[in-house]
Amino acid sequence: MSSSRTTENTYEAQNDQRLDELHSKIRTLRGVTTDIYDDAERQHLTLDDTGNAFSSLSTSLSQSSRRAAQAFGLSGAGGVRQMRIIMYIVGSFLALWLVWKTKGIWWVSESA
Repeated sequence: MSSSRTTENTYEAQNDQRLDELHSKIRTLRGVTTDIYDDAERQHLTLDDTGNAFSSLSTSLSQSSRRAAQAFGLSGAGGVRQMRIIMYIVGSFLALWLVWKTKGIWWVSESA
C-alpha cells in the first residue's frame, strides 16, 4: 500500500506542477490580451483626434477661401467681376515694367 501511496503522491505533485505552469501561461496570455486592448484603444483615440484635426482644418480652409473670394470680388451677386481682375493684372504688369525700366537709372552698371 505504501507503494501505491507514493505513486499517488508523485502523480499529485506532477499534476500540481502542470497546473502551476498552466496558470502561469494563462496569466501571460491575459497580460498580452490586456496590452493589445490598451494599444487598440490608444490608436482609436489617436485616429479620432486626427479626424477632428482634419475636420477643423477643412472648415478653416473653406472659411479662408470664402474670405479671399469676397476680398477679390469673386463672389456675391455680380459673380466674377472681370473688369476689376483685368485691371489688377494690367496694373501689375505696368508696375513691373516701370520697375524694370527704372532699374537701369537707379543701379548704374560699373562696366564703363
